[in-house]
Amino acid sequence: MTELVSLDDVRAARELIAGVTRTTPLEPSRPLSAALGGPTWLKCENLQRAGSYKVRGAYVRISRLSTAERERGVVAASAGNHAQGVALAAGLVGARATVFMPVNAPLPKVAATKGYGAQVELVGANVDESLIAAQAYAERTGAVLIHPFDHQDVIAGQGTVALEILEQCPEVKTIVTGVGGGGLISGMAVAVKALRPDVRVIGVQAAGAAAFPPSLKAGEPLRLPAFATIADGIAVGRPGEITFAHVSKLVDEVVTVTEEDISRALLMLLERGKQVVEPAGAVGVAALLAGVVEVQTPVVAVLSGGNIDPLLMLRVIEHGLAAAGRYLRITVRCSDRPGQLASLLSEIAEHRANVVDVVHQRANPRLGLGEVEVALSVETRGVEHSVKLIGALRDSGYQVTIAPEA
Repeated sequence: MTELVSLDDVRAARELIAGVTRTTPLEPSRPLSAALGGPTWLKCENLQRAGSYKVRGAYVRISRLSTAERERGVVAASAGNHAQGVALAAGLVGARATVFMPVNAPLPKVAATKGYGAQVELVGANVDESLIAAQAYAERTGAVLIHPFDHQDVIAGQGTVALEILEQCPEVKTIVTGVGGGGLISGMAVAVKALRPDVRVIGVQAAGAAAFPPSLKAGEPLRLPAFATIADGIAVGRPGEITFAHVSKLVDEVVTVTEEDISRALLMLLERGKQVVEPAGAVGVAALLAGVVEVQTPVVAVLSGGNIDPLLMLRVIEHGLAAAGRYLRITVRCSDRPGQLASLLSEIAEHRANVVDVVHQRANPRLGLGEVEVALSVETRGVEHSVKLIGALRDSGYQVTIAPEA
């Protein structure tokens, strides 16, 4: 039977990281507070050193290595956040670090990991495949594997987030955080249930990479046959043995959110909260906004990381606007005569919508003789505004088709 991490372990970890990590701020969220009808706070681990909570567990694990182990170096596998945490922690204790990352890992995360001094190897399509390569490297070279979540020291280090939350918001009733392999929520649940057993601890996974719900139902860790999500930081195909033991015993509930939910949350955090957060770091907020879980306030949602690729941010913002009904893609079929396009654009302008781009085409076999098709991307003020705009265009005789989301 797996031995669980204790409150004393988490407290000892906090002593180790003192002066190394920062106590991240707890910021109020007015939009979430209004939506939930009570105080809602954001634990800003996106502002942590190296951009996420991962440095906490990585430093605890690496700092406890013997001199001989440090001399052999450390190796890790990560989509980015654990990579940066390990690279930073290894540099602080003077150990050589090698990190295996998926071949499609975001370039800023790869560059940041190298910037902290680690050697980066791009192997595999996801973290699970990178982890296999890292384990093989450890066996071949003697380097110490720093697992991204399935180790007691790592779990204890991540649990220090909860100690800070309980001090910053002693009246908290619910804590919501993202879940990948389960290291963060395991450590947090240890601290919370030992000090405040009345507080609910809720985990959130992306629906496209949700290994915990079926595993909890089966009573053992199960591997997903396939998984994909924009939340690369929590795209893990199987819970760890140690983390599964913690989650199954201590965590109150694990729910899932869609890609659209995540996009909306990222947009809200950027627009209303002025917080730059990566998709994995926003799933807790996504669950609250989507109403997939019932919570008691005060609520604290953990923003677990802020290392987002700027190119992904652009796509997510567009997707989030579309999910919120504020970015509309439509195709309009109309007669091909001089001034028709100008008339169409003028009508859209009259309804206070902003045209972002236009593609005007005649060479389409679906079109009748004398017809033209105009594809437009339009910014609106929301769902109601979009519906009114489409209705007005159709009333004017235009054939309007709403383009499906890619």
